[in-house]
Formats: sequence, C-alpha cells, structure tokens
Amino acid sequence: MPRNTAHPRPARQAYLTLALAVALTGTLTACESSAAAQGTAHDPTGRPGAATAHSARLTALAQRDVDAGAPGVIVRVDKGEGRVTKIARQAPWTRADHTLTASNRFRMGSNTKTMVATVVLQLAAEDRLQLTDPVEKWLPGLVPNGNSITLRMLLNHTSGLFDYTNDPDVLKAFTGQDTRRWTPGELIAAGVRHEPLFTPGTDYSYSNTNYIALGLVAEKATGHSMGDLIQRRIAGPLHLKNTYLVTGADARSEEGSRSGSKNGSKAVKRPALAHGYEPDAAHIGPLLPPGTPAGTAFAGPRRPAGHVDTTWINSSTEWAAGGVVSTAQDWARFSGALLSGKLLPPAQLKEMRTTVAEEAEFPNRRYGLGLEQVVTPCGTVWGHNGEVPGYSSENYTDVTGRRTVSVLTSTIFGLVPPKAGAANRALVDAAVCTMLGKPIPATPAPTAS
Repeated sequence: MPRNTAHPRPARQAYLTLALAVALTGTLTACESSAAAQGTAHDPTGRPGAATAHSARLTALAQRDVDAGAPGVIVRVDKGEGRVTKIARQAPWTRADHTLTASNRFRMGSNTKTMVATVVLQLAAEDRLQLTDPVEKWLPGLVPNGNSITLRMLLNHTSGLFDYTNDPDVLKAFTGQDTRRWTPGELIAAGVRHEPLFTPGTDYSYSNTNYIALGLVAEKATGHSMGDLIQRRIAGPLHLKNTYLVTGADARSEEGSRSGSKNGSKAVKRPALAHGYEPDAAHIGPLLPPGTPAGTAFAGPRRPAGHVDTTWINSSTEWAAGGVVSTAQDWARFSGALLSGKLLPPAQLKEMRTTVAEEAEFPNRRYGLGLEQVVTPCGTVWGHNGEVPGYSSENYTDVTGRRTVSVLTSTIFGLVPPKAGAANRALVDAAVCTMLGKPIPATPAPTAS
C-alpha cells in the first residue's frame, strides 16, 4: 500500500515510506510497442467532434503509457452523460498470462481506505461510535497513548502512528519474500513498536497503521468482519458484483471462492483478475530510493522484459489499509454514490470532506477522512488512489459524484523511470480533464529511454 515513488516523502520518514509506502499518494500532479485493446474506446457522448477526439487522444496516451513501460492500463471515463469511454491496453509479453479488458477486476490498494472510512462514518451517523472516541476505548492496550488518539485522527492521518509498512519484517511479506501471514493485530504491533512521528493531532503523516486500527474498531463496534461490513453496507446495496475485501489468508483460494454469494444466491461468473507486474531483482535496484534495504525485490514467477508476476503475492499485509478488489465500473458506482450523498448523511459527508494539508511535496492535495481533494490542471476532484505490488489505481469524481474517472495501471515501480512516469501522468491528467469536459493539456513528444 505504498504511495508513488516519484514523490519521495520527507527525510523524517523511514526508508520503507521512501521506497514503497510512498506509492499510495498516486501520480496525479497539478502541473503537468503495440498493445491489445480489449475495451474499445467509446465516444463518451455518442456525438462526433470533440468527444470523439478526446477518446482518440486518450487511446493514444494509453498506448504511449504502455510503450513507455507500463505492462497494462485500463481507463474508464464517465462524463455523466451519454456513453462511457473504456480503454484497455497491454504490452504484448503480458498476453501469455491474460487478456486485459476494461472490465477486469483489479487490486485497488489504498482506495480501500475510502470504503473503510465510509463504514466508520456510517457507524458514527448511527451513534455506534463517535469520531472523538479515543482509540483506547475500542482497542484497549493495543495502541500506546491510545487515550490521546481519536478516531478522527486515524481517519485523517494526524495520529502520529508509525506506518507498519516501514517495518523491515512487514516489508519482506509485502514484497513476497516472506510468505508469513500477518493478522491485523500483528500489523498494528509492527507499527507501534516504533516511536510515534509526532504528538497526536499536531501534524499529518500518511500511515497505513491508522486504517488497520479503524478496521478493528469497526469490527468491535458491530460484531461483523470488515469484509462483511463492506458487503453489507456498500457492495450489496450498490450492487457491486465484483467488489470485496481480500483478507490475505489464502489469496488464490479467496479469489476462486468469489464466484458465488455468502447468502446462497446464484453463482455468477466474474471477470478475470488483471495480472500485476514489477521489475525483477536485476532491474528494480536503480528504481528504489537511497536507504532501501539491500536485496529488496518482489517475489513472483519470472516474466519477459525483466518483470515478475506479483498477482498472487502475499496480501496479508493489506486488509483494511489496502485489500479491496474491484473494477473500474464498480468503483465509479461507489464513488459516485458517495459524493452524491447516497451513502452518508450530509453531516458525515461534510466531515469526510473536511481536509488537512498533506506534505509539502503534495501542495495540490488535501486529505479528508479517507478521501482526498486534488487540484488538477483542469479543476478540483475528489477520490483516492492506491498501490499494492503490481497494481496502481487512481479513482476520482467531481464534487457532485456525477462524473467519474479511473486509471488502473498494472505496476508500481514500472512507472518510476522518467519516461514511464511522464507518460502515466499525462494519461491521468488527460482522463481527468476529459471527465470534467475540459481540453486535454498538450503533452510533449516521448523521448528516447
């Protein structure tokens, strides 16, 4: 569940935040080979002219992203009227594993936090918990200084808790080098055995530890598992047939068991899970920031072009911080429902959209309660993004929830080189501008690697 490595965090953060946990912030910025197209680029409005030109430009930019090094990319843009733009492109060498389509399921990483925050805010609306509750009330003895840390501080990352993904032992599991299965309690323990970053409530620092704690609080307040809460409160009511939380107990068997409902309803055939890839051990070293432990690399079956397949890597380090699987279509329905007020009462939606400033290197972003406000070249959008091994996702909507956009890319570190990073940023910016009905910014011609 890192945040994008193209934007390293301040030196006060540990090496893992620099190398991996940085990716959960995403690649959208304020300034700035042949592939298989399984999702045809549809004209968003059904009218000729500018809309068709936008689709053609997005398709070309998606292709450029793949040519620059992205193993695969899915783009979905809904302008709130007419037909939806759907694009899928993949590098030829990935076709032996799967055929990428715009409807594929995808590991959404820290977008999960928006769903978890929604559940917590629903519980607050029902008076089953209060955002001012100290963590100690719900998780006694689990978090040091828990009487000084409120649920709101967990939600907006002002708790000061160390990010467990910075812990060397967790890093080994996150990269797949260790197959140990971590429990949520063990993840919190890995985080709190390190000194806090600051006094609770006095600063901001993105920490996955916060959302593991929130998942446990929601379970304690309801008596239901976090996965069940997402199904009962979000996926079920919105008819999200391809959205669920992976616990990491056994990723392959969990994926295989998703063909039917726990409630005994008729089994349905789900779209395939897109494969994820990272550079192999021989190629990833130069992409990691200074200070990353020697030997850090992703485990997985070897693939061409210097990659490994990370699709089935150890996912037990993710859970409520980054374990949701979904599709671009499902996520658009969720984010649209959230911002339009269908999932939260007005008071709780206002709380969710009350933001704090993020780090100095992200002046275009502010963090609410599991939801980010992002200023883009074409206007302000709301959403989140996430990364887990082999998967980068950016999902945004306008303030009304009527327009939505997703850009899903099947790598994290494959986007680190300047060429690939620039191509992906140009694609995300163009997709957001298309969603908002604005001209796509001009992009420079690609340069040689």
